[in-house]
Amino acid sequence: MAISFKQKPGIVAYLTAGDPDLQTTLAIALAAIDNGADVIELGVPFSDPLADGPVIQRASERAVGRGVRLADVLETARQLREARPACGLVIFSYLNPVVRMGMKQFCAAVKAAGVDGALLTDMIVEEADEYLAEMKANGLAPIFLAAPTSPDARLKAIAEASRGFVYAISRVGITGTQQKVAGDASELVRRLRVFTEPQGIPIAVGFGISNAEHVRAVGEFADAAVIGSALVALIEKTAPAEAAVTVGKFIAGLRA
Repeated sequence: MAISFKQKPGIVAYLTAGDPDLQTTLAIALAAIDNGADVIELGVPFSDPLADGPVIQRASERAVGRGVRLADVLETARQLREARPACGLVIFSYLNPVVRMGMKQFCAAVKAAGVDGALLTDMIVEEADEYLAEMKANGLAPIFLAAPTSPDARLKAIAEASRGFVYAISRVGITGTQQKVAGDASELVRRLRVFTEPQGIPIAVGFGISNAEHVRAVGEFADAAVIGSALVALIEKTAPAEAAVTVGKFIAGLRA
């Protein structure tokens, strides 16, 4: 049980838990792992997902409308860990649901579910002391976002606080598919490497990665590619009964 990338580039697959339903989310996650995904990011649906584009916003709204909550996502994570003991597994959430549960309780629950780490989109490294202490106490990997606009001093702080991997945002803005990988991404990774290499922490690039060409491009300069909106959009337009097979083929195609 650990976050690792067996091939280069690794593949991190983001899923909005509970869209279309929790049982289908579990089936999709299993298919993604079995077809080459190294890490699953289970997204906690939130009513006000400001950092996300329209595709993930819609998925989050659908899941919230069905009553999916943080506790449900953690139970799905527990089932996934039981079924695939070796997969990388991350809880991806906004801070609000975590604050409502309580930071100490959240970290203990994440550990109990067998999850490797967490990425809280609006948890900034400058205000993360309590979070980092609780994550460390539970042996969990805190993962932070790094943006092209971040100064070197902030990238250094992010690299020092992160475990598992650093999530490098390929461009400024919200999530969503793009025609090509933004040029800012390779420069950001170059700047981050100065601080991550001494600690041996890999860098995953996300925001706009949607096809095999993008994954290959990311592999030229980073350790992993994060696939989010493209997967969520595929699930949105696929019948639930066919979603797992369809996503499995998509992930396998990224490796082709």
